[in-house]
Order: sequence, then structure tokens, then C-alpha cells
Amino acid sequence: MSAAAGPERGLRAVVGTALCVAATWASLLALGGLVEGSRWYTVACTAVLVVAASAALARAVSRTWWLPTLVGGLVAAVGLVLRYGSPPGRPQFLPDLDALARAWDVAREGVRVVNDSYVPMPDVRPGEMLVVLGAVGVVLLVDAAVLAVRVPALAGVALLALWVPAILLGFPAGALPLALTGLAYLALLAFGAAPQHARAGRARRAGAAAGAGAALVALALVAGPPLMSVPGWASMSLPRFGAGPVGPLELSSELDLRDSLGQRSSQVVLRYTVTGAEDDGTDDGEDGAVDLGSADDDDPVADARLVGPLRAFTLATFDGRSWERTETDDLAGWDPAGLLASDPALRGLPPDPAAGTLATVEVQVGALSEQRLPVTTFPRTLDAAEDWQYDAARDEVVSDDPTRDGERYAMVVQVPDLTADRLRDAAPGTPPQAELYTAVPPTTNAEDVARTAREVTAEATTPYEQALALQSWFRSATNFVYDTRVPPARSQDAVWDFLQTRRGYCVQFSTAMTIMARSLDIPARVAVGFLPGEADDEGGYVVTGRLAHAWPELYFEGLGWVRFEPTPASQTGPPPVWANPFTGATVPASVPDEVDRDQAAPVPSASSTAPVADGPSGPGEDVSWLVVALGTGVGLVLLAAAAGIGVLLARRARVQAYLTPERAWATLRRRLARRGITWSDATTARAAAVRLEDEIGRRSSDVTAADAARAALASLLAAVEAQRYAPQGAAAPQDVASTDADRRSGTAGTRGSDRTEELAGWVETIRLACTRPVSDRPRADAGPSAPPAGP
Repeated sequence: MSAAAGPERGLRAVVGTALCVAATWASLLALGGLVEGSRWYTVACTAVLVVAASAALARAVSRTWWLPTLVGGLVAAVGLVLRYGSPPGRPQFLPDLDALARAWDVAREGVRVVNDSYVPMPDVRPGEMLVVLGAVGVVLLVDAAVLAVRVPALAGVALLALWVPAILLGFPAGALPLALTGLAYLALLAFGAAPQHARAGRARRAGAAAGAGAALVALALVAGPPLMSVPGWASMSLPRFGAGPVGPLELSSELDLRDSLGQRSSQVVLRYTVTGAEDDGTDDGEDGAVDLGSADDDDPVADARLVGPLRAFTLATFDGRSWERTETDDLAGWDPAGLLASDPALRGLPPDPAAGTLATVEVQVGALSEQRLPVTTFPRTLDAAEDWQYDAARDEVVSDDPTRDGERYAMVVQVPDLTADRLRDAAPGTPPQAELYTAVPPTTNAEDVARTAREVTAEATTPYEQALALQSWFRSATNFVYDTRVPPARSQDAVWDFLQTRRGYCVQFSTAMTIMARSLDIPARVAVGFLPGEADDEGGYVVTGRLAHAWPELYFEGLGWVRFEPTPASQTGPPPVWANPFTGATVPASVPDEVDRDQAAPVPSASSTAPVADGPSGPGEDVSWLVVALGTGVGLVLLAAAAGIGVLLARRARVQAYLTPERAWATLRRRLARRGITWSDATTARAAAVRLEDEIGRRSSDVTAADAARAALASLLAAVEAQRYAPQGAAAPQDVASTDADRRSGTAGTRGSDRTEELAGWVETIRLACTRPVSDRPRADAGPSAPPAGP
């Protein structure tokens, strides 16, 4: 701590706190190029304000330099646990061990988000927690440097910490955030340089500090560009370690239903184009080209929605909580002109325009590191590199080496004319390794799950109608809520927990429908891949990590694996045309009231995801009431803190009147003037003291009281003259030794309090001796009474 004085106090401390908050807010803008959106900035600024206000309130009631930082840290810790450790769907107002554990899990997830995401990082709760944690840490360090130890220059180190990630990764926030941070830091330096007590020249020094800061900023703005163009300067640059992606996306092959939705990414993982037969067809099929035939006016438009999602892999083994993938060695090459399909009857045949709509899909890999090639779920030909092999049992294309940025492959997709009527007449098929796709884990609630499946499909008469009833039941907004946070487990059966809480994201929806379909003897599996891309300005489609998704596939005789979509429409758009009740399919009588009202809604720009991939643009949860409650609570806390500080400042106003000898002398002069004892501004303190000694002699008949008043007057005079004429307002001569000793022993704050009380005692002693009328104190040499000294 500075030897000059204790921590800042009073109105000056309030101003310093405001400057610390402003500097931290400005420095947070440095992260604008690293994190998407603005919600994180709003939350972080609110947290900074609350923590700084808590530290300011503690500083107002305590003279200990370290206590405000400790209080601010405790408030920050409790706030982080309550915000990020509350159970999903309901607020929590008192922290407990469970909340602490959940907050710790969110923090760990945030670290994984930072490590696995691309720049800019998505604005998700785990990442937001780390940003808020860093922001409150910075404001506490800045507050301690400026107001506790009173070395404002150290605040620059803490503020720089928020700029280091942007500098190292090569994503600067721009000139305005840098200028605001610089101005805030200059204001902190000027605050520290401003004198605490001396009034003389205060306006001049404040103006000089402000002028110097403005001149420095102006000089940087004007001289910066010319200097950067000078030879030598232009060749120097900061490292750009993060100019590109900070890590490719990889889909996990193990999905845990009890994990909340994790990291999301806006980085492009795939780009592709879709062209119809009229655009790409050939008439001879020479040189390995595929004959697409001729286009029909009634054919659907060839676009990303027609081709559907791109599936990377499927999962069959489920233990009641998580999915696991089992690898196979049964891999082989394929004929690039023949179809690859889950239906063995179609495999190896050339694309047939009579069997469905043909479309050419050309794909370019982006930031994707995946050992399974994303391909359409429909039968397709595939022209890819030779190191890829085909897994016929799963209808997957795999390799020992992952995809590379810039890798290309092409498909001719045969989109079948799949209708509800064809599916309604189809029986459950028998896929290869059928035992894997009909197994139901023997959990304690397996029979409860099966009974629920039978109740939902009670009016269905065919396997397809059963599947459609399950899908409609899950998609109904009155039955389930899409939520990226998974509630705590209630049992050993994750599917049963989901059916009880009715909250989850695509992994929960797809898993529940898959297991319930198996309980109805329909082979089912979970597929993982990417939803159709978003159109770009060049006529193609872009797939980002946000579009990673999981969905169920059911196996029908003669049709192979057929996709269904139980995840709500708010995240996935309408279901496939063959599974959409509004396209002519007959829904069982018990289901119409449960059909999702949003199925005809436009396709959103972001979709739900598997926890290993990157998630949606935001959870579909109603938290507006929680935001209002939180904002109201924060406002009440701030109002209470302001009121408390105001009361404390008002109570201390009288004591602060004697804070320095100069103030004590001015208070004494003002109070004596009310009794007619005055002197002009030209009168020195010593001359005024001589007059006061005469008044004490005239008015006091108590020798002991008169001697005490003269001694107090002498001490006050010495202190005033020392402050006025000694260098830097040194202490009164009789107190110099003790003051130095106090500073060395670290009790300067306590000594300052004692000094204030001593000054107040001197003023009160002199006032009592000088302000009583002379008539109240009869003297031996006077008559019955003497004229009063004043009015």
C-alpha cells in the first residue's frame, strides 16, 4: 500500500469506483471480435457493476484496504453460482453444494467450448460464464490497484489481460474499443495524480491533466497513420496465431443423454451446390458420367431441402444413458457409377429417373475433421478419393484419415417418391445385424417407456402410423419443450427421465423415439450429421457447426432406413414430406390435438445439435420472467447500496469538517463569527490566535479551562502553520515523530482517525472558551457585570 495514505474514501472513492467500472466496460469490448452476439457483453457489464458496487459499499463502512476486494470477490462467487448453477427451468436464490457442482460443470464445459470452437466463439452460457468470470476478476484487480493500494498504473496490467486473447488470435476489436480503453486508463492515471486534500490549484491541476490526456489521444490519432507508413514500421506486425480456425470440428460418436448441449460453432464445415437433371444431365454416360435423364415439369425443385440432411454416421448400441459406436472391418470399395443405399435391392444399380428425382450434389469440405464422409440419406452415387471405403451394413463411407479442408466429392442423389401411402403399406424390415436395432436396454423403467409408447400409439394400426404418432407427440409444443440444458437425473433410465421432465434437445428427442419404436418392434437407430445448409449469395449452400443434428431412422421392408423428425419445428423446420401430417397422411384419432402447431413455420437459420457438435442459435425456453426478476433484484441491490453510501457520507460530514488542520481552522472561524469574533482574510493565523488568547482571558473565569483552551489553540495554530508553510503539508511539529512511526508500522489509517478526533477536540475547547458572553463569567476587578463581547 502507498505510504502516503490509506485507501480512498468518501466521494473520491465513489468517483474512483465509477472510473474502474468504465475502464473494465471499455476493455470488455476487446472480446467483440472473438465472441458472437451481445448478450455476453450485457451480462458481463451487469456483473461488473454489481461487484464494483458491493466493493464500494464495503469500502464506505470499513477502513481496511483489503476488505472491499474480499467482499466483491464473495459477491462475484455467489452470483456466478446462482446464475450458472441454478437447476434448469427454475431460479435459485441461495447457493448449495448442488448449485456449486452444476456451476463447476458449466465452467468445465466453457473451457471445452473455448478449446473446440472457432473464432468467433458462439455466445453460449458456458462460454459466457468464463467471460463474466474474467470481467469480475479484472474489475476487482483494477479497483484494488486504484482505490486500495492507490497505484493506478498497475490497473493497466489487469485491463491488458482482456486484450491479450484478441491480440494473440489476430482478431482485434477495432479502433473505437482501443480508444475508449486508452481514455479510461488515462482517466484512472489522472485520478491517482489528483491531490486528495489541498484545494489550492486543484482546478488548474485537473485541467492540466485533462488537457494532457486529450492531447495524447489527439497526437496518437493524428500521428499514428503517418508513422505506420514509414519504412521499417510497416514491416512489423503482431503474431497472428489465430488468424484461421482454432480447431476443426469433429462429431463425437458417443452421445450422453445427461450432458447439456455443449459447444457451438459458426465456422463453415461444408459448402455444396445442388443442381437438377436439366442442369447437369448427359445423354451418353461416357467417361463414367451418370445419365440423369431429362427433367419433368412436375419434378420437385432440386435444392438443399429436397436432398435433405447429410448423414455422417449412425448409432445402434444404447445402454440406457449413452450411445456408443462399434466399428467394423467389413469395408469395401464401390463403383462410382452405381448407387450406394441402405436398401440392398438398389445397391449397385445406376440412378434411374423413373425411380425418383435426380440431383447432383458437389461438396467442398471446410473446417471438418471427420472419418465418416457426410452423405445424403437417399440412394446416391459417390465420386470421392480412393482412400474412402463403404460400410454396406450401416450405409456409411469411412476412412482411416479424416476429411481435410478443401477436399471435394460429388454425389448423384436419387430422391425417391416416398409417400405416406407407400410407408403405410410397408411392414418393419429386417436390416443387417437386426438384433442391434431392436434391442431395448433392460433399465428399471424400460416397461414404463414401453407402456408410454403403447399409449401414444393406441389408435395406430400400422408401423408407419405408430411412427407418425410418436413423432407428432414429441413435436407438440404442449407436450415437450426444447431446452439445451438437461435437468438432473432422476433415475438410471435417461429416456424415462426425459419423458418425465419433458425438456431436452435433439439427442433426447431422437433417442426417446428410437427406443420407443424398438419397444413396438420397429427397427430403429440414431443418425448424426448436418441439417440442410443455408443458401449463400453464390447459389450454393453453407453448412456450419450450428447445423449439426441427430435424428431417428426406422427400417421398413423394401424402403430401407427412413428418416423421421421428432425434434420441435422451432429448431428443425417442418418434418420430411412423407412424415408430415399436413401433406395428406392420416393421423390416428387420438393425436390431432397434439400435433405441433409450428410445423408449417419457416425453416430457421440455426438448428438443434448433438452435444458433441455445435448447437442452435438459442434455446427455445421462456426465461423472460427470470430476466425481469434478475434485473429487478440487481436494481434493488444498487439502490440499497447507493442509499447506504449516502447515509454513511451524511453521517461522516461533520467529522470530515475537521479532516485537516486547515478545515478545522475554517470551522472554528465560522463558528466564532456567529458570536461576533471575526478577523479579515488578511489576518494571519498567528495574529488571529493572539486575539483569541485575549478573548479567552477576558471570558474565562476557570483557570484550568483557560489553560486548556490556550494549549488547544497553540496546537491547532502549529498544525495550521505546518500545513500552510511546510513542504507538502507536513504534520504539526509535535506529531511528526509519531506520524512517521505510524506509517512504518502500518497504522496510518488509524492515526488519521485519531488525528481527526484531536482536531475536533481542539476546535470545541477553543469555541467553548471564546463564545460565552463575558457577563456569564464575572471577574474580580470588574463591576457587577461587564458588557457582552458580541451579539
